[in-house]
Amino acid sequence: MSESTSRIVPAVHARRDIAPDPPWETGLAGELRARYAREALLDLLARFANGESEFDAMMRRILWRAIVKRCGDGLRVGCGVVVKHPETFDIGDGVFIGEQACIQGRFDGKCVIGSRTWIGPQSYFDARNLVLGEAVGWGPGAKVLGSQHTGVPVGVPIIETDLDIRPARIEDWADIGVNAVILPGITVGRGAIVGAGAVVVKDVPPFAIVAGVPARVVRSRTGPETGQSRA
Repeated sequence: MSESTSRIVPAVHARRDIAPDPPWETGLAGELRARYAREALLDLLARFANGESEFDAMMRRILWRAIVKRCGDGLRVGCGVVVKHPETFDIGDGVFIGEQACIQGRFDGKCVIGSRTWIGPQSYFDARNLVLGEAVGWGPGAKVLGSQHTGVPVGVPIIETDLDIRPARIEDWADIGVNAVILPGITVGRGAIVGAGAVVVKDVPPFAIVAGVPARVVRSRTGPETGQSRA
């Protein structure tokens, strides 16, 4: 009989204690915000965007706090993260953003990232009207789209037609699988699971598990075989 390779180990990110950021860090972020325009702060951030040292990571955290609308404690930003209009971002405590993620906001938009949310490397967010709840898991390479061209009139290239911006909502505790795609206007319910590579074209009920292209409900996370979900 072959030895099983499966093993259960404790989760790390969501159980990590979130220590308050040192007062000198928050003070420096405030000083930078008061002294420099947003464009200058983005230029400063670019100097540290790709560094792998602890100092680079610290400076990314300080500069994000100086730029974004609100930033909680314990933010960790990986190397090569790309942002657009970060001044519209509202970030909770203990958020992790993986390497080479791209978060594309809009000057008049809204992007909320809830506390303890984990964002995997190389993810993409059309964050013009986006809310990620608390303790959301976002798999590497997963994408959410928040807009699409109307395609009207048909006599011009589609990319010249107006944008239809629709809100995307990922509720608390949801988990989005590797390389999944969430289309514009979709809500993924509380505690739901989106399978790897799924394309979500309609709302996902709370505590449902969906998979496939297009994504369909496979089963619910409630019931006697799994235990009742937490309300």
